[in-house]
Amino acid sequence: MKVQEIREIIKLVDQSNISEFVYENEGTKIKLKKPETESVGHLAAAPEVVHAKAAVEVKPVAAPAPAAPKAVEPAKPTAAVTEQENLHKITSPMVGTFYQSPSPDAAAYVKAGDKVTADSIVCIVEAMKLFNEIEAEVSGEIVEVLVKEGQLVEYGQPLFLVKPE
Repeated sequence: MKVQEIREIIKLVDQSNISEFVYENEGTKIKLKKPETESVGHLAAAPEVVHAKAAVEVKPVAAPAPAAPKAVEPAKPTAAVTEQENLHKITSPMVGTFYQSPSPDAAAYVKAGDKVTADSIVCIVEAMKLFNEIEAEVSGEIVEVLVKEGQLVEYGQPLFLVKPE
């Protein structure tokens, strides 16, 4: 196993919610375990930081009290949120790296405005050198691509918003 592959595994495990990972292949065994945060020092320090941040955030919010017109503005984003609730989210079935095309010099599988069917391939998620094609699972129009080329994605992370037909 190459050092770069081990680094990639470490990065994926570090950015995920996995606390322990074991990999065995042809006599090679890798075991990664995140440190547990049970020590008193960590537990005591975390609330202090949270309280300090909360105090800093509360003071600026309390100072500009005459911001009543801004309180009316959130009605517009609420309409956008309602519209997004009607959209289907294509989510990542695994932790890995997101790719929009089958190769660096090829065109993207889909982009905003494209029509897809339930079995249309919309992207690839690479996990441990395995390239997994992700299907739309719904017919409709791609409204938005939510992640960037080469970005690490988590299990269940939304990748695309689709307006179902």
